[in-house]
Amino acid sequence: MDTEISNVIKLIFPEGIPESWTVNPDFYAYLSKLGGYTVEQMSKEPERLSEEKAAVLSQTQELSFSNYKTFIRTAECSREIFQQFNRAEGSLDALVGRVPELTARCEEFARASSEIKIARRLNTLTLTRNTQLLQVLEIPQLMETCIREGHYEEALQLAAYVRRLAGKHGDIPIVATIVSEVDSAWWALLHQLIAALRTDLQLPRCLQVVGYLRRMQIFTEAELRLKFLQVRDSWLQSELAKIPSDDATHHLTKTIELSRIHLFNIVTQYRAVFTDEEHIITSRQLALAESSIFQSWLNQKISQFLTTLEQDLLRGVGSSLASLLGQCMYFGLSLSRVGADFRAPLAPVFVRAVKRNLETSVRKASKKFEADMDKFTLPKSQPQVKTGTPTQKSGMKQEQPPESLLEFYPLAEYCNNLLVGLNELRLCAPLACAAHAATLLQDSLTTAARVILAFYRQEQQALSKPEKEGFSRFCLCFGEQLVPYMQRCLHAVYKPSEIAAHLGLSTFQLQQQGLTYLDQSVIVDAIGHLLPDRLQPQLIIPPSTPASPAADEAQPQEPTEEVSISET
Repeated sequence: MDTEISNVIKLIFPEGIPESWTVNPDFYAYLSKLGGYTVEQMSKEPERLSEEKAAVLSQTQELSFSNYKTFIRTAECSREIFQQFNRAEGSLDALVGRVPELTARCEEFARASSEIKIARRLNTLTLTRNTQLLQVLEIPQLMETCIREGHYEEALQLAAYVRRLAGKHGDIPIVATIVSEVDSAWWALLHQLIAALRTDLQLPRCLQVVGYLRRMQIFTEAELRLKFLQVRDSWLQSELAKIPSDDATHHLTKTIELSRIHLFNIVTQYRAVFTDEEHIITSRQLALAESSIFQSWLNQKISQFLTTLEQDLLRGVGSSLASLLGQCMYFGLSLSRVGADFRAPLAPVFVRAVKRNLETSVRKASKKFEADMDKFTLPKSQPQVKTGTPTQKSGMKQEQPPESLLEFYPLAEYCNNLLVGLNELRLCAPLACAAHAATLLQDSLTTAARVILAFYRQEQQALSKPEKEGFSRFCLCFGEQLVPYMQRCLHAVYKPSEIAAHLGLSTFQLQQQGLTYLDQSVIVDAIGHLLPDRLQPQLIIPPSTPASPAADEAQPQEPTEEVSISET
């Protein structure tokens, strides 16, 4: 039967049938019915189907016309039902999508409820232990109070207790918070102790502060020594920086005083705080390394002081050089009690300063003499001043400048200026400057002789006979009076007997070698042809001539009155 239906389908529908018809039972029933028709019935079947279709359409139209309101309401109801079903389906989808979240929230609520229950139980337990917990919670505040009030012993005890507490209950958050706050206060304690070392501490207080630093165990022994020296040095530098630097003498005096007091105190404190004997027994190399820190620092401070000393001496200290030398020597003697005697390096500094001052004075005297000679006019008449010769006064002790210099004010000014330098030198006259002083004087006197020769060459054409006689007296006064007097003044500052004793020579040997002796032949060589013939042999004193006793006893003094040329 199925085969027949399939054949019929192929005959009627050679192109195939829609798939929806194959599942319709009415389709197959109709095909069975068609299979039972005759040929006549089959030929009338299309007409019958057309009539039936027209009747159905007519009935459908009539039914629609008579019941259109019902159809419209039915369509509206269907549409509304369809929309409600869509909304219901969307709500169900949303509900299904929110179900996991609801489940998670419920689980979270359950966990929160459990935590709240646990927290309530802990709060109840905390309430029963309120006093003990309050004491623990107030430890950071108590430690800050102890540090602020200076109770360092109690602060260290609290810090040790917190460290033990952290070792037992370090995993508890509140304990970790307390440890963190105490650590912050711990560093504040360190800074306050270091700040205490930046003040003027006495030895007991210094020992106490360093003891606290040792107990804190932040620094190793070498680091603690280095930190101690750094902090104390910063305080020392701050004290030195407060000294006004306007006046070099005042600045140097205060620097010597403060350096002597504070540096001695710091060295004493260091040696009291850090005893190297204990470390020498345990570790000799460690002791050497730690002691080298102190020695390096002390050498640096001495070098810094010597630098300051030399800088201030360069600025000029006037007549205070001898006083400053005494203070510096006392400073070095004070440090010698702690094994830091630095008096030996002081000598070159003061020798250079003395040489510098003498060079400045002699240079000024030479320049002033040259300027005075440019304005000098030879006298035209014989002066009333009595002039003597060295042979006439050989038995007299001549401490005052020769009176004959008053006739020629350039020589008087020149003599006074040289005496100023020699008087300053006499206050602080190191033996190391003796040869240099003699060389300076000889060079200055030689330059003065050349200036006199230049004056003569410039004025010789215009000189009258009285003026030529005055110029001869001028040269005679320079060669016979001024040069020997300068020799006596130099020997008053540096006595040949003392120089000879210091060098291990005799006075005769000293004179032979020309030490502290002016070579008069070199000095007057430029104007030798201008001197009277009778004075030539007396002026050129060979170095081998023994020094007279009066020369050793003479003391250079400035004239009591201002030397000026006579107008008579």
